[in-house]
Amino acid sequence: MSLPFFEYAGQRFDELVRPGILCAFDFDGTLAPIVTNPDQAEMPAPILRRLLSLQEVAPVAIITGRSLDNIAQRLGFEPDFVVGNHGIEGFAGWEEPADDYRKLCEQWHARLSHALADHDRFDPGILIEQKTYSLSVHYRMARDRRKTELALLNLFAGQTPAAHIIGGKCVFNLLPPHAPDKGKTMSLLCDANHFSSALYIGDDVTDEDVFRLHRPDWLTIRIERSSDSDAEFYLHHRLDIVQLLDLLIRRLSPADALARPAQA
Repeated sequence: MSLPFFEYAGQRFDELVRPGILCAFDFDGTLAPIVTNPDQAEMPAPILRRLLSLQEVAPVAIITGRSLDNIAQRLGFEPDFVVGNHGIEGFAGWEEPADDYRKLCEQWHARLSHALADHDRFDPGILIEQKTYSLSVHYRMARDRRKTELALLNLFAGQTPAAHIIGGKCVFNLLPPHAPDKGKTMSLLCDANHFSSALYIGDDVTDEDVFRLHRPDWLTIRIERSSDSDAEFYLHHRLDIVQLLDLLIRRLSPADALARPAQA
């Protein structure tokens, strides 16, 4: 069970937040508020300013379900690492398997678009987001979300080959079988770059692939409490991330490091 961060994370924060840490973030619902139309998502200026300050004292990674082209338009800065499509885009050598992922997603997109055009069966508020190497099917604008959710699951079950489906906040993410997820991505980033520790903050089901790994050298934080989350800690509200970013910047600043007693 996750614990509230500001009340209980003091010891873990002191243990892990030191030079050599990677600070990694999801985007939608974490750095940017969830919006009805995903094309309108943008990061608030106060968070952007703090990420720029954080990047002066620690490497920053963005791990998102959005495509690399899409997320590049929304960040306003260049993180040290950007990984898109839940881990499919962004690593050396990803292009070779990604071509197969692209072809499969084109097939899925054509079939789903044809099926969803039947508004006697499916709510017209359903939106397919084609991300080249994965798909997201949004139903936040559906009149009856529960009915729409069940109808979509039945539709996805008929796709061949079967997609790896990750639910979310009024969205289903369809990933090609055996494609990497955020957990594998986070592990590869940390191990390949020899980070001594890492922090990861996310808000949704796709981020649970990171949380459930329970690595002792990672500090995992969920945006808002969820009774079935594997995150170690949670923030009560998304805007609490501003306070957390301030805490990280102070902790990692050279002045703060000089003021701390050396550990044996």
